[in-house]
Order: sequence, then C-alpha cells, then structure tokens
Amino acid sequence: MPRLVRFAWFVLVFNVGVILLGALVRATGSGAGCGRSWPTCQGEIVPALEGATAVEFSHRLFSGVALLLVLALTVWTFRAVEKGHPARLGAVLSLVAIVGEALIGAMIVLAEWVADDASLARSIAVPLHLVNTLFLLAALTLTIFWLAGGGRLDWKRDRGVRRAVLLGGAAIVIISASGAITALADTLFPSDGIAADFSEGAHFLTRLRVLHPILAVLAAGLAWWFGGQAGQHRSRAVRALPVLVGVLLLSGAVNVLLGVPVWMQLLHLALADALWVVYVLASAEALSGQPAPAVT
Repeated sequence: MPRLVRFAWFVLVFNVGVILLGALVRATGSGAGCGRSWPTCQGEIVPALEGATAVEFSHRLFSGVALLLVLALTVWTFRAVEKGHPARLGAVLSLVAIVGEALIGAMIVLAEWVADDASLARSIAVPLHLVNTLFLLAALTLTIFWLAGGGRLDWKRDRGVRRAVLLGGAAIVIISASGAITALADTLFPSDGIAADFSEGAHFLTRLRVLHPILAVLAAGLAWWFGGQAGQHRSRAVRALPVLVGVLLLSGAVNVLLGVPVWMQLLHLALADALWVVYVLASAEALSGQPAPAVT
C-alpha cells in the first residue's frame, strides 16, 4: 500500500501546516477576523480578504480541506485493509479528532475567546485545543505506522517500556500545554522580564510563563530516559528523539532571546510537532516490538 501510506503522510504534513496557520492567527491577533460568525466569515461564505479577516479565513479554509483529507484517508483505509486491521482504528480516531478540532475552534470563535481576550476561559480552551491537536497527530501517525506494516501495540509486552511510553507521552502533552499558555501570554502581554511577570498586579498568564522552560528541561531528561528504555529496536525514530529534543530546547532559547518573533514561534511549534510525531512512532515501535517498514 505504498500510495496509501504516502497519502497518509501528506495528510499528516498538511495538518501540521494547518496547525502552524492556527498559531499565526493567534500570534497576529487575527482570531476575531471573521467576527462572531462560524462557519461563515463576517456572515459571508467568502468575505473581503483583508488584514485579520484574510488570515482567519485562510485558516478556516485550510482546516476544511484538512477535514476532507482525513475523511478521504478514512474511506481509502477502510477499502484497502481488511476488517479488524488496526489502521482502521487509527483512521477513525483521526476523523474523530479533526471533528473535535472544528468544534473546539467554533466554540472559541462563538464565545469570542480571541484577539485580546485574556479570560480564564480562553486560558483553558487554548491548551485544551492543543491537547486535541496532539491526539489528531498521534492518530494520523499510528495510522501511517499500521498501514506501513507496523505491528499491533502490545501494552503487556514489557513493563519498563510501557512505563516509559506513558510517562514520556504525558510529559510531552504537559509541556506542550504549558507552551500553549506561554504563547498566549507572549501574544497578550509581551514580556518585560521575569521581574515584571511577577510584579504586583501582573496577570496570572504572565506568572505561568516561567513554567514552560522549567518543564521543557524536565521533559528533555525524560526523553533521554525513554531512549534507553525503548527496547532492543534502536530505530531511526528512537535515535532521533534526543536530537530533536536538543534542537527544540535550543530553538526555545533563541525564541526568547529574539523577543519571540512570530516566525520563530512558528518554527518552534513545527519542531514540537515533529518531536511528537517521532515520539509516537518510537512508542509504537517499542510497544509492537518492530520498527515500521520503510515505504518507497
């Protein structure tokens, strides 16, 4: 099924692009570009594409294409593999996840948790959206793994591997959620230094900003530990993990030193998404006991 696997990779990469476009919406304060209107934009199917409206509408348009691509992947997968094949489960979970993305996005728009809104509700919705995004990427990655011939996941195979997978995954999810909160704080309250973040009257989002780099360092340690616990199959995914973690930490430091410019925020997020995909692949290989076959 080389063609189907390549299409599945395309769908995954396309969704990462949509995620980055969503981050651009947040970083540029364009979330209110379509007003309190969904799925239409400014009450129109195709509005005048200017400024924030153009950015927000583009995100909605490509999100719709992403949903159709995942739907097509699901249909193709069901036609290509037999009943009971694990790839069917991965495809269905991908479809559920991307529908969840649309619903969470609609909720954020209709509740007006966009632009300069700094409410507690938005602070909860943003990391919630991020967690669902990670679920989507994980489901797509597992679908690719199974379509490429990867084995079923055996959670009883090795206690040490199971513990490493769960702890490492939880660490990445938590660090990613804290990163989403930090990114929101950087957009709403540009940093004037740590002292200002903790000054009297500082917003609670600025006080939470310091958690992200601390958790990132802890997560890096867990990633290295996972590499040693991943079993005898030293696949490319397992070997790539510590390298990606190091690059991600470096990009985070550069991001802060440069004053969190939008382009650097997007690069940092792209690296974080890549790390998550590689981690899911490495986990699947460790739990199944075999690396995914290469597809040419």
